[in-house]
Amino acid sequence: MILNKKKKNPQKAEQRQIILRLLGYLLKNKSSILAAIPLMLASNILALAAPALSGYAINAIIGKGDVDFRQVYIYTAGMIVCFLASSALSFLLSVVMINMSRKVVYTMRREVFEHLVDLPVSFFDKNRTGDLISRLSYDIDTVNASLSNDLLQICTGAVTVIGSAIMMFCISPILILVFAVTVPALVFFAIYRVKKVKPLFRARSEKLGMLNGYIEEIISGQKTIHAYGKESVMIGRFDRRNEDAVEAYYLADYHGSVVGPSVNFINNISLSLISMFGAILFLALRITIADLSTFILYSRKFSGPINETANIISEIQSATSAARRIFLILDLPTEKQVSDRAFPPLLCQNGQIEFRNVCFGYSKDKRILTDISSYIQSGKKIAIVGPTGSGKTTFINLLMRFYDPDSGEILIDGQNTLHHSLADVRKCFSMVLQDTWLFGGTIRENLLYGNPDASEDDMISAAKATHIHDYVMSLPDGYDTLIDENGNNISKGQKQLINIARAMLVAAPIIILDEATSNVDSLTEARISDAISTLTAGKTSIIIAHRLSTIQNADCIFVIKDGRIVESGSHAELTGKRDGFYARLYKSQFEKQLKSG
Repeated sequence: MILNKKKKNPQKAEQRQIILRLLGYLLKNKSSILAAIPLMLASNILALAAPALSGYAINAIIGKGDVDFRQVYIYTAGMIVCFLASSALSFLLSVVMINMSRKVVYTMRREVFEHLVDLPVSFFDKNRTGDLISRLSYDIDTVNASLSNDLLQICTGAVTVIGSAIMMFCISPILILVFAVTVPALVFFAIYRVKKVKPLFRARSEKLGMLNGYIEEIISGQKTIHAYGKESVMIGRFDRRNEDAVEAYYLADYHGSVVGPSVNFINNISLSLISMFGAILFLALRITIADLSTFILYSRKFSGPINETANIISEIQSATSAARRIFLILDLPTEKQVSDRAFPPLLCQNGQIEFRNVCFGYSKDKRILTDISSYIQSGKKIAIVGPTGSGKTTFINLLMRFYDPDSGEILIDGQNTLHHSLADVRKCFSMVLQDTWLFGGTIRENLLYGNPDASEDDMISAAKATHIHDYVMSLPDGYDTLIDENGNNISKGQKQLINIARAMLVAAPIIILDEATSNVDSLTEARISDAISTLTAGKTSIIIAHRLSTIQNADCIFVIKDGRIVESGSHAELTGKRDGFYARLYKSQFEKQLKSG
């Protein structure tokens, strides 16, 4: 007969793995653990001594009107000392645990942030910023609260439960059998409820992440929302997401709150049974009043931690759900790299680029680029044009290895980029994007971001070449003027000029300009055209542009349509083809300019 093996529960295995990983973070702080263990043991032992002293004080009552008050005073004083010492040690233990949890959270948040920075661009294309912020802040803070409070209660409670059980067994092995009925009932009920509430807390964390993602999206798009008068529409969408989050919170908290009162009810039943059977044993002269009183006190200490654990079970579930979302990020693979061998250095000096039969799609069922083959000579100015969605930006994403091709090869100076480190590949490029990005700091720090070792003279020369120097010097602090996050205190045109100057300071043989002049006016565009010429002199430059008038002097223009290069050549050659796609595209733009003029 073949016995069917029980299938492992993947949720149990995952829960166990989460707890072990959290314990791994705690074990990194061995000094705190070594300090916490004796404090916890001493505090609980002192607290457990008090009921025994209470019993001794009751035994000092010899009979009616015959009380040894001296013994009562001694044992009462001993109880007070034990309680005071236990409270002081508990306070010190709390301080140790809070400091340990602070270190754990600092380490965890740093690891998550460092891992996020190393994740591929595709991850950020698929995940909302608000949800990621929620994991870095709310989820980690939830874990912190559980480590500093819940873990302390569980550990101290475990010591109290074990110590109380030993003391009760010493007093009356028969009376402790009451717990043989109530404790299994508690365990089975708790397990049953945990299985029910675990998915609810996971859903709660996910709904909150979705709500935060939507809030981040709405806050960043306020100008567009107001411009189109869609405030009420966005509020309605927010209300639906907010209602989903609140409902998820309610269901998790409601079903989680059932555990505490139910466990407390079972513990009260055990106390009632102890009182009843204890009275019977007293009448049978099997136990004294003092021992029965002490036993009852220990039974309360025994059930107290169980009640506390039941009451915080919702917080524990919330913490494990939050930890799961954190570990899901930490378990994601970083950008594709070969880890079992050292990379050969990528010798990028000339800036020669070649695409060989490259195919790529962001998803398996939708291909963006199909069989792209092209050769770009070093030092040439190449323009990439085409309708929206044709694959122009994807071309750059593959070149920079933000994504890797599904098939084919991309070579720089004859070297396959897949065979070299991402750092080496990206050192070949300096880049100016359509979406300008500046970080909170000084103008100097932003300019030197790509090349911190650049000299003061080089920085000023780059600023002068992009016509930003005079503006910077007009500011009270010059190059030490602080820019707020995203550079909101300067215009878009000025931000783009700083971006271009920053690219000038990077000693890379290849320049990428992705709609670099789209955020500046015509006058500013004309002023920086000579700066771009200086930037691209002697270097391979790749320009993505919608305005074809800006790339007429390109050495070669690649025309991409539906993921394929359908035409290539100089502006004159392509416009000479009357039925060519580029010629029609240029003609339509030219006619629009005449009408608008």
